[in-house]
Amino acid sequence: MKKLKLDQPDTGSFTHDDLHQQPREELSKKRYEKELKHLFLELIKLQEWVTTTKARVVVVFEGRDAAGKGGVIKRITEPLNPRVCRIAALGTPSPKEKTQWYFQRYVAQLPAGGEIVLFDRSWYNRAGVEHVMGFCSDEEYKDFLHACPEFEHLLVRSGIILIKYWFSVSDEVQEERFRERAENPLKRWKLSPMDLLSRDKWVEYSQAKDTMFMHTDTRHAPWYVVNADVKERARLNCIRHMLQKIPYHSVKLPEIKLNKRKKIPSGYVRPPLNAQNIVPDFF
Repeated sequence: MKKLKLDQPDTGSFTHDDLHQQPREELSKKRYEKELKHLFLELIKLQEWVTTTKARVVVVFEGRDAAGKGGVIKRITEPLNPRVCRIAALGTPSPKEKTQWYFQRYVAQLPAGGEIVLFDRSWYNRAGVEHVMGFCSDEEYKDFLHACPEFEHLLVRSGIILIKYWFSVSDEVQEERFRERAENPLKRWKLSPMDLLSRDKWVEYSQAKDTMFMHTDTRHAPWYVVNADVKERARLNCIRHMLQKIPYHSVKLPEIKLNKRKKIPSGYVRPPLNAQNIVPDFF
């Protein structure tokens, strides 16, 4: 497969923020898996609490391209029932959706009682990619910055637990991940044309993020910043923090008793296996 060629982006003076001044050590695989297993057990407790109390939970994941949002979302959903915890990852709005109230298609994804929804990017597209890439007008952008805190206040007042994460990654680490995706056939799909354009607009995205925080980092819906230079640390830190921000507790479940299996009636003869289409044993 032909490799993508990545030219070195001009990052200007926005090369680092305070989170990335000191290098972070990698976690050992043994410790990472041990901590993740413990968090999985807590996520199961959270799930039982959500289904029992009919709580509604929304978690928003935003950040730089290749910052690791997808990885932490995948780990959160791994041990959970997909009927309880689902991912909302909306694509480009349709012509009809472009004529709707901006928040309308996101409202349709909000949880009912007993559900957790993880937004893999969210309504904050307007404050980020749409604004930087010129996909919305200046008036639409300014209106979003004004309306978003009010929209989120309505969600919180309605009883929804809303948590917002920004995954922060240094330009050096982002560049390493971009190059890995460009060279790895299994990860190439993660590197979209929009991702490539974002490399040349590091400064613009930094400014857009700062402005977004200034308007939407509110008391009722604050932003929480995750240092994502080390993916394993970011996953564990984010999951543990999310669990701390939700007032769940262990729910006593009824004991499951398995009855004896019924025997096949003596007069019933099962059809032969050669009458079925069996998948070959490849491995």
